[in-house]
Amino acid sequence: MKRAARGREYDSIVGLSGGVDSSYAAYLGHKIGLRPLAVHFDNGWDSELAVGNIQRVIEGCGLDLVTYVIDWREFRDLQRAFLRASVLDTELITDHAIVAATANLAREHGIRYLLTGYNLATEHGLPRAWHWAKYDWTNIKAIHAAYGEVRLKTFPHMSALRWNLILELGLGVRPVQLLDLVNYRRDEAAATLAREFGWREYGGKHHESLFTKFYQGEILPTKFGIDKRRLHLSDLVRNGELTRGDALAIVAEPAYEPNELRSESEYVRKKLGFDAAEWAEILAAAPRSHADFASDRPLMDAVRRPYRLAKLVSHAVMRRPRPRTVPSAPRSSGS
Repeated sequence: MKRAARGREYDSIVGLSGGVDSSYAAYLGHKIGLRPLAVHFDNGWDSELAVGNIQRVIEGCGLDLVTYVIDWREFRDLQRAFLRASVLDTELITDHAIVAATANLAREHGIRYLLTGYNLATEHGLPRAWHWAKYDWTNIKAIHAAYGEVRLKTFPHMSALRWNLILELGLGVRPVQLLDLVNYRRDEAAATLAREFGWREYGGKHHESLFTKFYQGEILPTKFGIDKRRLHLSDLVRNGELTRGDALAIVAEPAYEPNELRSESEYVRKKLGFDAAEWAEILAAAPRSHADFASDRPLMDAVRRPYRLAKLVSHAVMRRPRPRTVPSAPRSSGS
């Protein structure tokens, strides 16, 4: 990575949300002598803790930061459209925009490597039925066309083909999962960040975003029957950071205390511009499938299937045990 960036100001780019994974990825990049450009995607839902954590990491590592501030009028209209459509993955629009904005910024600066906070230790195993394909710009457009009211002029996006060329094949900018190259533990990473920078804990997985906290803690379990804590805690159990008994005790409790739920529901409702009656109707509406709208997913599944099969075959061949060769005994000289 350093050789590829000789003569350039930055050798990589790293997204910062203020959460532990992205913060630790930036810290590791700094520790091994990389010169990443940090980028933060501000969609209007940052918690104060997240903003403070970003600033602490930036100052502690001496990184340059670019904050991509989304057009709030457009983004709010997209969130309103997804909620009105009653589809599962409202976070699709944020996740898609983050990747598109980061890839565009990397191209502007001639950066070839993207440091990501994604990791197998604490983020692996999300069921396919619990989310929608993040590359699906066609699905985003179709849902917005059906329920949106504001024209999208500046929303960062990319085609499904470009998305897969980048994230699957590493063409243009290559993702590097630094956290998979170390024995990553969330608890140890958080302790290191706190010790080095004064980084502060913010609660559950992805709760650095106020909307994500409400989406995961209220909308998903009550409307779709999905409690993401089961996935996130299972990862920590598998990673040796939590016992199964402790995890079961946590999921047995509601994600929100009643007073906190009322307060945060009211905050999200007002910020999105819904009146009380429409908000109640949205939360009570029957779920609909993303597949009810135009989508890139069927085509991309068909295109990616041979590639994934080739990867599986390649891995199987590489892991196949090789026969051990035993040196032959020296022939007798006849004596």
